[in-house]
Amino acid sequence: MAPHNDIVLFHYSFSPYAKRVIWYLALRGLEYAQCVQPTALPREDVNALGVKYRRIPILSIGRDIYCDTRLILQKLEERFPSGAIGATDPDQKALQKLLETWTIDGGVFYRAAQAIPPEMPLLNDPKWVKDREDYMGRSWAKEDIAKGRPEALAHLREAFELLESTLLADGRQWILETKQPSLADIEAIWPFHWLSTMEGALPPSLFGMDNFPKAYAWIDRFSSALKAARNSAPKAVTLKGPEAIQHITQAEFAEPGGEVDAQDPLGLKKGQDVESWPIDSGFNHRDRGQLVALTRQEVVLKAQAKIGHKDVHIHHPRTNFRIRAVSEGGEPKL
Repeated sequence: MAPHNDIVLFHYSFSPYAKRVIWYLALRGLEYAQCVQPTALPREDVNALGVKYRRIPILSIGRDIYCDTRLILQKLEERFPSGAIGATDPDQKALQKLLETWTIDGGVFYRAAQAIPPEMPLLNDPKWVKDREDYMGRSWAKEDIAKGRPEALAHLREAFELLESTLLADGRQWILETKQPSLADIEAIWPFHWLSTMEGALPPSLFGMDNFPKAYAWIDRFSSALKAARNSAPKAVTLKGPEAIQHITQAEFAEPGGEVDAQDPLGLKKGQDVESWPIDSGFNHRDRGQLVALTRQEVVLKAQAKIGHKDVHIHHPRTNFRIRAVSEGGEPKL
């Protein structure tokens, strides 16, 4: 295996989505490299790889570039099966997937983002505010955040109550009753952990320890387990942008090309020019390339890095992504 398992993680430190992957890597004790990115566009390192996708994190293994934490975590489970922490039996797999869907697509994180306090220092940075508006497609003006907070907090209180009265009600330590945190815990905990560490986000009168003791005890246990895992895990190797780009473009592909599902309803063909982009956030930035693979779970495009001009394979999940054929001139085919 190449140094740091050939893994390069592009992220910035306080991205709640990036924490999902960083926590997973720490709990697994997997070696990896990181390339720290700006909190707002442009991200020249990512652009140099030929990737238009604007969300963070992005993870590469060789010249395969994986976008969206749902797909990233799935690939890490598959590529490094020894010591995997994902569910194994069908019932637990279903719960793990439902928790992923609940927190990402079911509104929990969307409401968590709406609960950001207007006093947060970054909201004084016009560049960052404009970037968030491009990312989310809604206003991030302080007055609009203040107006939306009461509704967001109402939804979040319901989400805390669900944890308190169902999954954690029997006093279990971890979601799947494992000895250590599992992937299911990561899927469930990340927006709640993020909010609990953000000063001013959760009013104590509504979200104090007395309101949700089991949920907060679970968050504390997770933080302690994570600290212990980090103390024993290999430290991430930090690469500057040019180093990361050179490493990736000089590597081999981690996965074979794959096939295009002939039964897929989109009717696309291998080698066809297509574009793919998320439709829930970051939807103003689209990747284009030749279709390498299309399965029920992912789409893979062949693009070219701007530095080195090597081909790379960009992987997107199917969930909440749109794929469309384009002509040679780049126009959508209707």
